Amino acid sequence: MARKQRTPRWLEAARRRGPEAPAGPGADWLTRALGRAGVLPRAEAEQAIRDGRVEVDGRVEREPFAPVGEGTRVRVDGVERALTRHVRVLMFHKPAGPVVHGSDPEGVGTVFERLRAVLPPELRGFEWYAVGRLDRDTTGLLLFTNDERLVRHATAPDTHLPKRYVARVEGQPPEAALTRLREGLTLEDGPTRPAEALLRAPDVVALTLTEGRHHQVKRMLAAVGHPVLALHREAVGRVVLDVAEGAWRELTEAEVAEGLGFQPGAD
Repeated sequence: MARKQRTPRWLEAARRRGPEAPAGPGADWLTRALGRAGVLPRAEAEQAIRDGRVEVDGRVEREPFAPVGEGTRVRVDGVERALTRHVRVLMFHKPAGPVVHGSDPEGVGTVFERLRAVLPPELRGFEWYAVGRLDRDTTGLLLFTNDERLVRHATAPDTHLPKRYVARVEGQPPEAALTRLREGLTLEDGPTRPAEALLRAPDVVALTLTEGRHHQVKRMLAAVGHPVLALHREAVGRVVLDVAEGAWRELTEAEVAEGLGFQPGAD
């Protein structure tokens, strides 16, 4: 028997509202709109709504998934807040240790906790989404955005956004191993796309991929006989990591458009 697909909570809320529910490119649901605009992160926004602290078009709204649109007037704690949709992207230099998850059962911490600890107050109200993942022991460039559309763009298989990694490996890879990486090889989940592969040192390989499978860099290098000892991501698209470990900076609009190939106006 086919599994019945569950209707998203935001869609259920919109249906309950009936035909007056906003639609179109500016439509969103309340908690996500507050997080995207930098008013409150999603969890805090949901609690504020349930506590009766949020008004939508002049009345208290207690449904976190209530639909809102570009013309919706929202007040939080009596203060009117604009639901702007400006796309923001942060570069963060991930250290080894924290995980790219909402919680860490091992107690080391998450990248979200590390990022929020160094952000100024004016950026802590955003809901920040990690653009892709890095393993616990992998360091380097991790992007965050307030807009899920950019996450979909950067991680979609058909985007082919290049990501450059630098790996210290066991042994000294010969040219034949690099050639196999450049031509693409077959892993247990199928053939890989061709990759750029260069030696930075006798035991250091720079590998650029245009796809993002689980543990792909580690699996590819292990497949050519040189398991990874340490891994670092230094570039995504044409955006190159340029901040110290544990530090961050915001990308410019040009970096988002040209470096990541994302046009914010396109839904």
